[in-house]
Amino acid sequence: MNTNPLGIRRLDHVAWSVAQMAPVIAFYQRVFEAQILYRIGPVDAAQLPRQADGRDWTEAHLGIAGARLDLVLLGLPGGIRLELFSYAGPASATSAPLPGNHVGSHHLGIEVDDMAAAAQRLRDNGCTVLERIAFADGPTAGSQFQYFLDPWRNILELVVHGR
Repeated sequence: MNTNPLGIRRLDHVAWSVAQMAPVIAFYQRVFEAQILYRIGPVDAAQLPRQADGRDWTEAHLGIAGARLDLVLLGLPGGIRLELFSYAGPASATSAPLPGNHVGSHHLGIEVDDMAAAAQRLRDNGCTVLERIAFADGPTAGSQFQYFLDPWRNILELVVHGR
């Protein structure tokens, strides 16, 4: 029995769509010391050759017809790569990220050395930091978890595993 039928090596990146690229990049550079690994764009489907089946490039490759977008890949400490998309069109159906209980919602969990210090840095930089979670027993005994929202309400989580 093949226990890795897709040949998975590792998680490569996490991607979010953001309304405005510049302030999000500045925040992640300031708070996480993120580095810009590369930028692509602006990309405009109307300026690219159509596919043989008639679809435009962004519909064929991203599932969004007629898109105009910019893309930036950020490198965060610990090898985390965060890909940001900013669409100039078509317009988004929502103006904020999905709440955690919405189907399709997501969060990014980040293991840290010091939960209290990390949470304070986030608070100091405009994040909404929720209450810490810790269980005395069960499968996560000794571990700590603390969710936070960045200034654009993207959901992230600090994690300290039990030692």
